[in-house]
Amino acid sequence: MTPEPTSRLVDTVGRVLPGVAGLRGYRPSLFRQDLAAGLVIATLLVPQGMAYAELAGLPVITGLYTTILGLVGYALFGPSRVLVLGPDSALGPMIAATVLPLAAADGDPQAAVAYAAVLSLMVGAITVSLGVFKLGFVADLLSRPTQVGYINGLALTILVGQLPKLFGFSVDGDSLLSDVTGFVDAVAGGATVGPALAVGVACLALILALQRLLPAFPAVLGAVLLAIAAVALFDLGARGVELVGELPAGFPPFDIPTVPLADLTLLFGGALGIALVSLTDTISTASVFARKTGAEVDGDREMIGVGAACIAAGLFQGFPTSTSGSRTAVAFQAGSRTQVTGLVGAATVLAMLLFVPGLLRDLPQPALAAVVIAASFSLADLAGIRRLRRQRRSDFVLALVAFLGVALLGVLPGIAVAVGLSILNVFRRVWWPHQAMLGRAGDLRGFHDTAYRQTTEHLPGLAIYRFDAPLLFANARTFRDQVRRIAAIEPRPRWIVVAAEPITDVDTTAADMLEELEEELDEAGTRLVFAELKDAVRDKVEHYELARTLAEDRFYPTVRTAVEAYERRSGAAWVPGPSPYRLEP
Repeated sequence: MTPEPTSRLVDTVGRVLPGVAGLRGYRPSLFRQDLAAGLVIATLLVPQGMAYAELAGLPVITGLYTTILGLVGYALFGPSRVLVLGPDSALGPMIAATVLPLAAADGDPQAAVAYAAVLSLMVGAITVSLGVFKLGFVADLLSRPTQVGYINGLALTILVGQLPKLFGFSVDGDSLLSDVTGFVDAVAGGATVGPALAVGVACLALILALQRLLPAFPAVLGAVLLAIAAVALFDLGARGVELVGELPAGFPPFDIPTVPLADLTLLFGGALGIALVSLTDTISTASVFARKTGAEVDGDREMIGVGAACIAAGLFQGFPTSTSGSRTAVAFQAGSRTQVTGLVGAATVLAMLLFVPGLLRDLPQPALAAVVIAASFSLADLAGIRRLRRQRRSDFVLALVAFLGVALLGVLPGIAVAVGLSILNVFRRVWWPHQAMLGRAGDLRGFHDTAYRQTTEHLPGLAIYRFDAPLLFANARTFRDQVRRIAAIEPRPRWIVVAAEPITDVDTTAADMLEELEEELDEAGTRLVFAELKDAVRDKVEHYELARTLAEDRFYPTVRTAVEAYERRSGAAWVPGPSPYRLEP
């Protein structure tokens, strides 16, 4: 029986709008928890949204617009029941680095808003496309070491960039070094505004103390309220402390942003980097909370959900958005179990803009700087750097180079460096993979890496060599040269058995190399054979017509059967002591 048209429509809506499908089965008994959690995250999202908008070089109101549309967009299109989207501290410097150089020529905040909105639309289009075409693997382009280095560089960049605002002045720098020198020069020149520094440091100390001592308490909200109270009590506005001022009232305005066509290419580069960071963060956060709730992570749908949130924000004067692990954790601890929490949070922020837009007009700018600096502290991962140094020196070096790329070259070049390093690291491991000579060790069954197990006996004239990577154009020379070195050791081996189980592919370049190598070794009296070569790889070898030189008797199902065949053909017997055949660096 074919499904009714209504049933088919419901299934289609459920696939396209998983959030709507979740709301159809919503249990009213969950609303009390979702309501409480939504109110809690709203108190966190309002000051953070404003602070991260300034971090991105945009008017603070755009942070609230982004908060509202990001929550609604993901609630409708996102698959996770608990993720919270909104303005993000990691994206702020990337948005600023992309938008401000283009908008600076106009000197108009609305021009910056238009560029940021177009950027958000581009990020949304990129992420939705990646999800639709199931290209979620691009989120893996940032390896863990490069992520650690990049994030620490970003945290330092954010911290240094916010220090002038904390001290009550501004610095016009275009790099980390220029920001540092400008800040030092301004402080030395007496530009510090004492009341601004006092309120900023007090807010920062309060946030950090409450986060440590009372993690369940909304520390950011508490600091913001006390800062507003201090403005009223001590008339800080008249003492040189810059205030946020009145926010525009009403709904976020719908607008299709436009920018010069010549600038779209420049925006696209930044959009790619922002999309990559946003997706990496979202999928890792979704994985953490999926384990807590027993759900499965659908990376492709996560991309569509994040992309929809960015598109929604871009159409209402917002900027690119991402998942926040800290805000999601707060919502989860407050009882959030569905995306109704996000809708409640969005409705709360919207109600503030509709009915009490002046609520935060007396919020001092140094307090927003304190919020961002506290976020930079939580963003930093010094423990990860120390762990990499302890665990693997090469990964530590990768992290350090990624850190320096962000710190010295800037945020966008830094993300390019991080991605490039991740790709080069993969290439390096394919180019110079682990290799081993195998032998028998004591009473252990099978054949083992002689670098880790001392061999107790060997077969004269037999070398067993293992190559732990697919055999490709990048490492074909490495394989060939190592086999040649083994073949040149005296007494010259009669057989070289390649333990080929780790070889998952052979490309045409490697195939040509194998054909030449086999003929070269045969002329010198050494036979090259393969053991445990996978059927799929064996089919490729035959398709390349290597069977003309690598005949059927060159392949064995296991290393043991290859060794037994050598024993029968050569008449050699096992003798005590290690094999003379060794790898050369």
